[in-house]
Amino acid sequence: MNGEASTAFLARLEPRVDGRQPVWLGDLRLAAFHWVAEQGFPTAKDEAWKYTRVAPILAIPFQPAGPGASRQLSAANVEQLCGDLGGPRMVFVNGYFAAELSALKGLPPGVQLGSLAALLPADSGALEDLFARAFRSQPQAFTALNAALAEDGALVRIPAGTRVEAPIHLVFLSAPGTTPLAAHPRALVQVGAGSRATVVESHLGSGAGVYLSNAVTELVLEAGATLEHYKLQDESTSAFHVALLGVRQAEDSRFVAHSSALGAALARQEVRVLLEGPGAQVVLDGLYLPRGEQHLDNQTCIEHLAPRCTSRELYKGVIDGCGHGVFDGRIIVRPGALKTDASQTIKTLLLSASAQANTQPRLEIFADQVKCAHGAAVGQLDEQAVFYLRSRGISEAAARSLLTYAFASEMLELIRLEPLRARVERLVAAQLRGLEVAA
Repeated sequence: MNGEASTAFLARLEPRVDGRQPVWLGDLRLAAFHWVAEQGFPTAKDEAWKYTRVAPILAIPFQPAGPGASRQLSAANVEQLCGDLGGPRMVFVNGYFAAELSALKGLPPGVQLGSLAALLPADSGALEDLFARAFRSQPQAFTALNAALAEDGALVRIPAGTRVEAPIHLVFLSAPGTTPLAAHPRALVQVGAGSRATVVESHLGSGAGVYLSNAVTELVLEAGATLEHYKLQDESTSAFHVALLGVRQAEDSRFVAHSSALGAALARQEVRVLLEGPGAQVVLDGLYLPRGEQHLDNQTCIEHLAPRCTSRELYKGVIDGCGHGVFDGRIIVRPGALKTDASQTIKTLLLSASAQANTQPRLEIFADQVKCAHGAAVGQLDEQAVFYLRSRGISEAAARSLLTYAFASEMLELIRLEPLRARVERLVAAQLRGLEVAA
């Protein structure tokens, strides 16, 4: 059944290959599309997908999203949807750059922020490794589909020794059409040696409707670079969101990432981090709040490939109604990665009898002289704490809501970018007010 559904799904999504593209890009598109056609989409037999079914995606007759949807929006609409973070903003609508909705001013000299659709036709191969790596290094159906079908995206290049004070905001808006649309957003970010920057990705729906956002982001940190990366996923609750964040880190680089997942009927965020140089550091934090019948899946993999690298990981889930939250995290310490220091913690709060959680922290250690730890906890609200608040005159519903927000607030406090933190706090508070918070 999956094979028939895959064939019908792909028949509507042919890659565009023409003479205006560099040869390497045309070859990549065809190779990636043929790979998906031959290998198909993951099933429950695939370990990494055993809790997430792709059949609901394959069952929908998605059509390729095209340019022009940005005409439905104004700068005021965009500001209301994504807020003003105080730095340059690059807006994409259904995967296509919308110059009229963007504001690219205020960048230091030498920093490049541009549209891939404008840059790729003249590319002689400089972008090939960045654009093709996600597919070539570890092929997966949706990543391959993005390589085959992505028509546009953001390119951010920060030269060595540059400090970018204001956050760079990449906004990926989905504007539903009369038919279900599929878009394939792409972002490529290179941070030069000794440079420092903050990048924010907002993946948002501009209206209710069924659509697919299949996103890939590739980040490269050179020696001594520091990058803070934030992602807010607040798609339509009828939509599907599948995303990969790939990160490569050189010697003494530092990468801090924070993910907030609130929207979509089904969303899956995969994070792959390669610590390739000695002394590299990574911090991954995430908050996910499935409710109703939402399914939110988090997959992380941190590979320690070099000595003296450090990784820290903290994810929290708040699950209500018939929501389903998944966390599967791997930390791999490869041979030779001596003096690795790694820890991973996952905490999940269930607010109803029908809420589901699947958590699987994993350590794979192939080196000596390491310090590694992991842990997971799944539970309900502390009834003694509820009783204490009720004894102070607070209603039971208010007490449960207060404790639930307190559980989530630890993750919100980790968002160092104040305008973004305030925005996420409002979204989380609004979503928690709608939870059942059952006794």
